[in-house]
Amino acid sequence: MAEIRQKQVGEMIKRHFSLLLQQEGSYIYGTEPFVTVTNVKMTPDFNTAKIYLSIFNTENKQEVILEMENSYPRLKSALVNRIGKQMRRMPELQFYIDDTLDEMFRVDTLFQRLEADNQMGRGREEEE
Repeated sequence: MAEIRQKQVGEMIKRHFSLLLQQEGSYIYGTEPFVTVTNVKMTPDFNTAKIYLSIFNTENKQEVILEMENSYPRLKSALVNRIGKQMRRMPELQFYIDDTLDEMFRVDTLFQRLEADNQMGRGREEEE
């Protein structure tokens, strides 16, 4: 039962924090980086929300996270204004870089390079 509630609260925070970044993000980390909320995981005690961010269009992704941490009071109060009535206590927010898409592109590039060098092995269709 608690796991279901964790997912529900995580999805609510994800939805509202995404909208918040659309409106406030350019004031915090500038217009150049493209930041997307990919996932929010709640701790079982609902004291911490781990927010995973996918960051594109910038070389220094950690700098964007640092800018968000520097603007933490602003982000948290804006989130409280959005969902404060739906929760008893607002959790602490922690920001993490989600590099799943970067890893996917890296692995895809490796596969393309192996295929171009004919090192992928022969498929069954080619053998027959």
